[in-house]
Amino acid sequence: MDGSQIFPGERPTWASEDGGSRVPYWVFQREDVRALENDKLFHGPIWNYLCLEAELAQPGDFVAVHAGETPVIVTRDTDDQLYAFENRCAHRGSLLALEDRGNVKDFTCVYHAWTHSLQGDLIGVAFKDGIKGCGGIAEGFDMAQYGPRKLRVASVSGMVFGTFDEDADDIEDYLGEEILGRIERVFNGRKPVVLGRFTQILPNNWKLYVENTKDSYHASILHTFFTTFELNRLSQKGGIIVSEEGGHHVSYSMTDREAEKAKETASVYSDQNIRSDKDMTLQDMSLLTGFKEFPDDITLQILTVFPNFVLQQIQNSIAIRRVQPDGIDRTKLHWTYLGFEDDTPEQRKIRLKQANLIGPGGYVSMEDGCIGGFVQRGIATASGERAVLAMGGYDIASGNDRITEASIRGFWTEYRARTGL
Repeated sequence: MDGSQIFPGERPTWASEDGGSRVPYWVFQREDVRALENDKLFHGPIWNYLCLEAELAQPGDFVAVHAGETPVIVTRDTDDQLYAFENRCAHRGSLLALEDRGNVKDFTCVYHAWTHSLQGDLIGVAFKDGIKGCGGIAEGFDMAQYGPRKLRVASVSGMVFGTFDEDADDIEDYLGEEILGRIERVFNGRKPVVLGRFTQILPNNWKLYVENTKDSYHASILHTFFTTFELNRLSQKGGIIVSEEGGHHVSYSMTDREAEKAKETASVYSDQNIRSDKDMTLQDMSLLTGFKEFPDDITLQILTVFPNFVLQQIQNSIAIRRVQPDGIDRTKLHWTYLGFEDDTPEQRKIRLKQANLIGPGGYVSMEDGCIGGFVQRGIATASGERAVLAMGGYDIASGNDRITEASIRGFWTEYRARTGL
C-alpha cells in the first residue's frame, strides 16, 4: 500500500517557521511528495551523479543508470564526447538498453526496432516506407522531432553529472568552491579505477538515507566497530562544511596527535553510555592497516552533493554512493569502490581489504542498512508528528564541531526551497 492510500486527501502544510529543524513525517510517506520530488528535484535545475568517465573508455561504451527514478543512458560517441538521455524508446516508451553496461553502435528497441544514435537521436524507423506500397509512417513524419529527453552533462574529477534543466547553474557554480575543493582533495588529479560495485536495497524512503549520510555524530553511537577499534572518535579534530544554500556538505575527522589519549577517549564514551566492546577483536588486524595517502591527516571525509550523491574517504577506502529513490519506502543504494591508476599493488590490496569496512555487510556501516527501516516503521502511524533537529542549535553553519545536525538542517532548507514545500 502506497503513501497516497495510507494518507489520502490534500497534502498537509509544512509550517514555514519549522524551517529545516522540524521535519513532518509525511514527507517520507506520500505519493504526491514523490511526484513533486521527481519534477522539482531530479528533473529540475540540479545535477544528478551518473557514472565515471572511466566506465566509458571507448566510443560506443554505455552505462544504464537512473536520475532519481528516471532510467538514463550515458554514452561515449565516436566524437569522444559524453552524452546522456532517457533510457526510453521514442515510439512506445520501452527501455532501449536492457543491460547495465556494454559497447554498441546504436540503440535499437527490441519492441518495434526504432533505432537511436549514441547521442539519443532517433535515426531509424522499421518499415518506415511500408511494404509493397502499403503502410509506412505518416506523411511528413520528421524523425528529428522525436526522441527521448536529453540531459546536459558535465564532468568533475572524472565523475559524470547530468541535468535535465538546460538553465541549471554550471556544475562548478552548483557545487561551490569549498565542495569542489574537497572533491579535488580526494581525486587529486588521479584517474579513478573501479574496484567493485554492488547495489543494496534499503527498506525506507531515500531521504532517510540521505539524512544518515549527513548525520555527523551518529557513527560513534550507532557503529560499535568505530568506537571499539577507534577508527573515528568525536574527540578527534574535525568539523563540517555546509554549502551556502544548505544542500551540500562535508563532514571530516582528522588525527589529533597531541590530544588523542586512550584514557581520555574511554572516559568520553563511557560517560555518555556509548557502546564500545573492548572484548571484540579481529583475527587479522591488518584490516585496519593503511597507508599515508593525504597530507592533511584527515582519516574520514563524507561529502554529499544535493540531492543524492555521496563521496566517501574512510581511511583508504574510497567509494561513491548513488542514492536512487525506488518508491516511497524503498531505496536502491549503488556503491562504486575506487582505486587509482597509479596505485601500487600493495595499495590496491589495502583498498580491497578496507572495502570490507564499508557497505551492507561492512564492519563499520552495516547498521546504516537497517536504521532507516527502523525509522520508516516507527513513523508508520505518525504522519502528523515531526522530527526535531536541534543538536548544535538551529542554524546550518559550518564549524569545527561534529556534534551537530546542521548539515541535515541544511539539506531540508534547500529541499524546501527547491520543492516549495
